Amino acid sequence: MIYLLLSILCSVTVSVLLKIARQHAIDIKQAIAFNYVTAIVLCWLLLQPKLSGASIQALPWGLFTILGVLLPLIFLAMFKAVEFAGIVRADAAQRLSLFLPIIASFTIFGETLSLPRGISLLIAFIALFCLLWKPASNATAVQTRSSALYLLMVWIGYGVIDILFKQMAKTGTAFPTGLFIAFAMAGLLMFIYLFTSKAQWHLRHAVGGLVLGCLNFGNILFYIKAHQHFSENPTLVFTTMNIGVISLGTLVGALVFREKISIVNAIGIVLAILAVLCLYYWVIA
Repeated sequence: MIYLLLSILCSVTVSVLLKIARQHAIDIKQAIAFNYVTAIVLCWLLLQPKLSGASIQALPWGLFTILGVLLPLIFLAMFKAVEFAGIVRADAAQRLSLFLPIIASFTIFGETLSLPRGISLLIAFIALFCLLWKPASNATAVQTRSSALYLLMVWIGYGVIDILFKQMAKTGTAFPTGLFIAFAMAGLLMFIYLFTSKAQWHLRHAVGGLVLGCLNFGNILFYIKAHQHFSENPTLVFTTMNIGVISLGTLVGALVFREKISIVNAIGIVLAILAVLCLYYWVIA
């Protein structure tokens, strides 16, 4: 259980770092770029991806290229979502993205939509609507639109990334190898962008990125370890991880950062947890 707790803690701490980055004058684009440097090194040392000349040619480079573009873009969207909507709603929206692969499974890949799965999706969409809701009286129109836009980008972006990784697995690419190359592509594209835009480099941005990368990779590593430990009960890992991040994100956002959420948002958080429970206990279990 310690691996699950560590994974949840790393995931929420990433959101906390995104929340305080602007207060410490950290350029989030540089931080994200150096985050991938850390992730690449840790992935190489701890997951030991297999890169041989014969297998490299057969790898799905088209998927890697798309992931290389999407990973940093959605990371930036998460930063903006935390800034405009807060940790509570951003973490919940990110976790609700797990329902997009389910939508893809019956709209794109031709699987049958069962009644329990349909009910779970309905609850998830109601939860998402509640999370996007922000009364105009509590914010300007621009803030309200920005909040909804970035939350939607987080939801769609992380869902698409999940679908792409699943497609990558279907090509026979080992997860450590695919993860390593995807991180490398994302990091390369971010540094190309920063050099061409003549970024003003500073040590604090790099340090922030290295810390961010350790937590980001820690989330992945401990999640993998949890799956290995509970190999006979993956439902426990899926459910605990998603509900844990939503719950801890809510506590941190509300208690530490005094984020104000409306009654409708609170209903959305409860429904998000219910949707995850319905999905994994009705469908997978």
